[in-house]
Amino acid sequence: MTRGPWAHRISATAVTVAALAALATPAEAATTTSSTSTTVDYATWQKDCQTVMDQALPYLKDRIAAAEPGEKQAIVFDIDNTTLETDFGFSYPQPANKPVLNVARYAQEHGVSLFFVTARPGIIYWPTEYNLEHDGYDVSGLYVRGFFDLFKDVAAYKTAQRVGIENQGYAIIANIGNSATDLSGGHAEKTFKLPDYNGQLS
Repeated sequence: MTRGPWAHRISATAVTVAALAALATPAEAATTTSSTSTTVDYATWQKDCQTVMDQALPYLKDRIAAAEPGEKQAIVFDIDNTTLETDFGFSYPQPANKPVLNVARYAQEHGVSLFFVTARPGIIYWPTEYNLEHDGYDVSGLYVRGFFDLFKDVAAYKTAQRVGIENQGYAIIANIGNSATDLSGGHAEKTFKLPDYNGQLS
């Protein structure tokens, strides 16, 4: 899915996207470092992400193959340092986290819907959606925080979005994120946690 007008206007938001994304989890700001201060090198992070996705992919292959007739399967993803390389540079569009993208592509090619539940504020909904689609993710749904959600517990907010996805008739076969707030609260058959190195990555 493309959005022609946004393709021309999107560059105007490039500088602010990373900064606005930092507003996503104010409650966790004390334990999050910026890309310039993280002590984790990119190669290590990619290796560690690949290790997790090497566990996720065989599970997903089996679960997708075992789908019941008419079952609507979905995967829920976090965004920052899960589907996108948020803390490893400020380019825009932000590059996809390749190990996660490879798993997402397998799933979407086999009829699984991809939903993205992020603590990013609603003001960057369109740049975020464009970024995900530009990188190759098929976005079935993108959930960002509205104004009043900014004052709610992040884990509770994300759980509520998964409940909403289930209420649309989807079986959430996996939930993938890099923070405990992405994965707690249930409403997913299996969770996969990417590294955040004790909060060094947002």
